[in-house]
Amino acid sequence: MPKGYWVVFADVNDPEGYKSYIAANAKALAKYGARFLARGGKVEPKEGKPRSRVIVLEFPTYSAALECYNSPEYVAAMKEREGRSVWDMAITEGYEGPQPS
Repeated sequence: MPKGYWVVFADVNDPEGYKSYIAANAKALAKYGARFLARGGKVEPKEGKPRSRVIVLEFPTYSAALECYNSPEYVAAMKEREGRSVWDMAITEGYEGPQPS
């Protein structure tokens, strides 16, 4: 079964206030087995107009990624980031096919 991923491009305009979102989302992310693959590290824009922060979370399954986003715990956490950041986000299913050689 393919893994699920949250892929986020974000600008944080209130770093201190954003910390409350980070604390609030921890419960939901742990409950659904999320693991950070990228979280606010260095970014080198290449195409388009990417935001200043890239966040990639891996979930055990695509359905877990969707369930986490729609969970009461995460819905409450999202309220903590309102006005503190701007997000572009997609939830995607992982690829398990052949890889280039």
